[in-house]
Amino acid sequence: MAQPDTKSTVNALSQVRSLAFDLMGTCADWHTSVCQALVSSPLVPGQDIDRSRFAHRWRAGFFRHILDAFERGEQSPDIDIVHRLVLDHMLEDLGVGMEIWDERERRRLVKAWHKQTAKLTSDRVVLANGTTRLQLDIVSSAALPFHALFSSQLLGLSKPDLAIYKRLIQLLDRRPEEVAMVAAHAYDLRAAAQVGMRTVYIRRDTEDPEEDMSQLQHEFDWFIDGRSAGGARAGLVRLAEIMQRSLQ
Repeated sequence: MAQPDTKSTVNALSQVRSLAFDLMGTCADWHTSVCQALVSSPLVPGQDIDRSRFAHRWRAGFFRHILDAFERGEQSPDIDIVHRLVLDHMLEDLGVGMEIWDERERRRLVKAWHKQTAKLTSDRVVLANGTTRLQLDIVSSAALPFHALFSSQLLGLSKPDLAIYKRLIQLLDRRPEEVAMVAAHAYDLRAAAQVGMRTVYIRRDTEDPEEDMSQLQHEFDWFIDGRSAGGARAGLVRLAEIMQRSLQ
């Protein structure tokens, strides 16, 4: 259940002039895209692959790889390369060789992450790990109206490095409290809060399965239930209503 409107929370967002959105999982639906791509994948003899479960495992493996690289102090890797590495490992574990899912098929599945559907009186920009090409493809396929795309590739930094949030604030020529980070990932918002940004958590069916949602409701400036059962006024539509109220 979403956090109820409170005067203190609305006031916390009253100074916000720029909204920085995470992209995959927050604004765009990666799960449907990947599951649809898997429909036409070759059958695996003796196995009935659960497409949804496969997609979730792929996503979880991606996050583990990205966060491990960050903890080692490495630059954010190309997300296409990470998706391919994780896919290859998963298929190896399943005993699926190149003779079943060949090079062309694996490339097709990695490209499926570039085509996603949408889930926006303020600047609307993307701040997300990945390449600019990936962000352009997702925004184009989902028809998302962003004013700018700030990729980890473009900035030479990756989330949750505090430097990437500070750089965003500098590029937008705003004070920290004038920029709100909008994401479906608690680790992202925790880092943004450390540099003084406002935080908006969008709960999604596919994201943060290991987080305690009852605790997250009280951790950030706003918690919005954006799950599929929330109806037409959930998620980003609800955020737009909140922002409109905060400016009144």
